[in-house]
Amino acid sequence: MADPQVQIGSSSNPINEGDVEMQGGDNGDQVVEVAETGAAVEGVTDQEEKPAQRVTFIDYLKSPMVELLIGSGDSQTLLMAHKALLTKSPFFSEKLASTSSTRIELSDDDLDAMSCFLEYLYTGEYFPHKLPSGSLESDPLAPATDNSGDQLLKHAKVYTLAEKLVMPALKSLSHSKIHLINSTAIAEIAYARYVYSHTTRSDLTIRKPVASFWGQRSHVLRHETEGSFRDMCLAFPEFAFDVLSFVLDAEERRAQRRGDDEVGKSARKRARGA
Repeated sequence: MADPQVQIGSSSNPINEGDVEMQGGDNGDQVVEVAETGAAVEGVTDQEEKPAQRVTFIDYLKSPMVELLIGSGDSQTLLMAHKALLTKSPFFSEKLASTSSTRIELSDDDLDAMSCFLEYLYTGEYFPHKLPSGSLESDPLAPATDNSGDQLLKHAKVYTLAEKLVMPALKSLSHSKIHLINSTAIAEIAYARYVYSHTTRSDLTIRKPVASFWGQRSHVLRHETEGSFRDMCLAFPEFAFDVLSFVLDAEERRAQRRGDDEVGKSARKRARGA
């Protein structure tokens, strides 16, 4: 292999001469002449790339206002929000990008849930807030124990709205608050009814804890629901199946821990009829 060639600039002042770099390649040895110190190199700018400008809260507040028309009929309510904050939701971002209008109608959405969403956009939380202790701050207008399901449904409605608006952090926050509510069997049935009527079968995040709750307690709590548990099972067969599956899976695990030989085998004790 031939020795690499070196070319040196013709400047008479060696101090100002550029460095020389030798580079070999697949196509043979090449001579590379490095530019003098301070000289511009092709493709390289003197100015460093500027970091992205930080968006401040006042920038959000300077953005145009968007009208949100919530509900329908006599209960229809007009809310206002800043566009720059609303577009944090992919749902609203797509809506506003597809129209020049600054009004969005949301006739099927819950007003209280939308209010919680807007509070979350502006503050990063919604009432009642989660405390460092892991509990919820007290609400002077709500009883200590949820007897009707209203407190459970509040967070459940925020959960389903967050799903629609593609806000995963809000969805996770609302779901965590559901499990901090003290409630009665009647309240839990109302909550289960909402969950199974407003979520998909694949949403195990919210459905699985519901089935687990009733799978562990239905033998006791069904007597406190005044027939609502039976009605729930008949109205939502998926709920009945999920609860039954939980009970059977739990029994199977207990049998495996006991070391039963009959686990997984047929329990039929008589021959099939001819």
